[in-house]
Amino acid sequence: MFVRTASRRDLDAVRALLVETWHDTYDSIYGVERVTAITDDWHSIASLEARLDAPNAEFLVADDGTVIAGMAFATTVDDGRTVMLHQLYVRPGMQGRGIGGLLLDEVEGCFPGADKVRLEVEEKNAKAVAFYTAQGFSQVGRTANCGSDQSGIPALVYERPIVWAD
Repeated sequence: MFVRTASRRDLDAVRALLVETWHDTYDSIYGVERVTAITDDWHSIASLEARLDAPNAEFLVADDGTVIAGMAFATTVDDGRTVMLHQLYVRPGMQGRGIGGLLLDEVEGCFPGADKVRLEVEEKNAKAVAFYTAQGFSQVGRTANCGSDQSGIPALVYERPIVWAD
């Protein structure tokens, strides 16, 4: 498994991964119809394509040469000091193999001026909360609008410092 920058040719596979992962994770929390509406908006090809050219951003995929197993998208805020991890998803059948950790490490490496990573996670997504806690993240707050303004999706806000080797 290797991690690389996403390209336009990856977008169909990334969308399929996101739709599969969202339904697997969130159908029991939000219901199938709401998850479908969210994925049709947030994970449309047009939305994903816009991320490819976003300033101060990195869009990564975990690829084994056959399948896109995971993806991550992050931007910087606070003059580049904070990495905002907007997305990190691993295909349900491939979770627990270290792919999420590989993506997270690569995201951090893409922003050498940053000193911390921040993310939002649905409190009821126990697998994700456990993953981020195991990766050294701590809860620092809450938001009423995860993912976009006025989403109405509450989430926990987590952070961890980036420790750069000398």
